[in-house]
Amino acid sequence: MSNTLQQSMFDAIETELKQQVNRLDQPHTQPFHEMLTYHMGWTGEGAGAQAAGKRIRPLLTLLSVASIENKKEANGSNNWLHAVSLAASIELVHNFSLVHDDIQDNSELRRGRKTAWVKWGAPMAINVGDALFVIANQAALSLKAHYPAEIVVRAAEILNNCCLDLTRGQFLDMSYEERNDLTMEDYWPMIGGKTSALLSACTQIGALLGYAQEEAIENYRLFGYHLGLAFQVQDDVLGIWGDESVTGKSAASDLVEGKNSLPVLFALEKKGEFSKRWRQGPIRQDEVGYVSGLLENEGAKLYAEKTSEDLTQKALGYLKDAAPQGEAGKAILGLANTLLKRKQ
Repeated sequence: MSNTLQQSMFDAIETELKQQVNRLDQPHTQPFHEMLTYHMGWTGEGAGAQAAGKRIRPLLTLLSVASIENKKEANGSNNWLHAVSLAASIELVHNFSLVHDDIQDNSELRRGRKTAWVKWGAPMAINVGDALFVIANQAALSLKAHYPAEIVVRAAEILNNCCLDLTRGQFLDMSYEERNDLTMEDYWPMIGGKTSALLSACTQIGALLGYAQEEAIENYRLFGYHLGLAFQVQDDVLGIWGDESVTGKSAASDLVEGKNSLPVLFALEKKGEFSKRWRQGPIRQDEVGYVSGLLENEGAKLYAEKTSEDLTQKALGYLKDAAPQGEAGKAILGLANTLLKRKQ
C-alpha cells in the first residue's frame, strides 16, 4: 500500500531534482551541468539507482507533509505534491555536503563510483558543491507557487539554520581528527550537526508544510533529530563490526581511519587495553580483529547498541506523540525502521 505512495513520491522527487539542476543546462555550461548530473547518479559510468542513493530525506519530508490530518487549504487544495520543490531542496543540500565531504575526507569513491573531485579535480568539485547549494536555495523558494510567504520564509529559515548546523558538525568532525583527549560529551554535538540536523529539518519542515499545529511540528522535529542520532550510533557499530557485504564498506575502515566513533570514545574513557593501544598510533589493517575484540571485551559494542536502541525508542516516542495519520503515517514508521535496519 505505502510502497505505491512512496514510489509516486520518489518519481516526483527525481523529476523535480532534474528540473532544478537543469538551471545549468545551458550551451556554455554543459560540462558543468554534466558534473552535477554525474554526482546525482543520473549520468556517466555506473549511473542508476545505486549511484543516486535512496532519497530517504526527501521521502521523509513528503511523507511528513502527507501524514498531517485536518490540513488547512491554501491556494486551493494542499497536498504533498506542492512540497516537492522543498523535498528536492533538502536532497540537494545533502548532496552539496557529500561533494564537499569527499574532498575534505580525501574519499575517492562514493556509492562505488569515482567522486567528483577525483574525476575533475578539487577546484571544480568545490564549484559543483557550491552550485548544488545555491540551487537548493532556489528550489526552496519555489514553494511560493503553493504556499503563503510566511510559510515559505519559515521553511527557508529552518533549512538555512540546518545548513549552518551541518558546517558546525563538519568543523567538529575535522577538528577532532588530531585530538586524543575527546570524551563522549564531545561526540553528541558533532553528530547532532553532521547527521541529525538534516533529518530533523525534513520532518519539521514537512509538518510545517502540512499545516500541522505547533506542538506537532515540534514532535516531528524531535522525531527526526533522535532518528538521526540513533542512525549515526548504529552506523558507528556497523563501521567496526558490520558485515562488509551488507554495509558496502570495509568494517575495518573506521578503526584504521582512526574515527572517533561512540564505541571508541566509550572505551577510551575506560582507560583499559584498548585505550593504551589507541594512543600508541594508527591501527594497522592486520590488527583490526584484535583491536575490535578489545573494544567488545570492554563493553563498547554493547554500550553503543543499547544507546542506539534507547535513541530509537525515544525517536519513535516522539513520532507517536506527533500522531502521523493514514498511509503516509504508516510509511514514515516503515522508513524509520528501514533507516535503522530494524525488522518491522
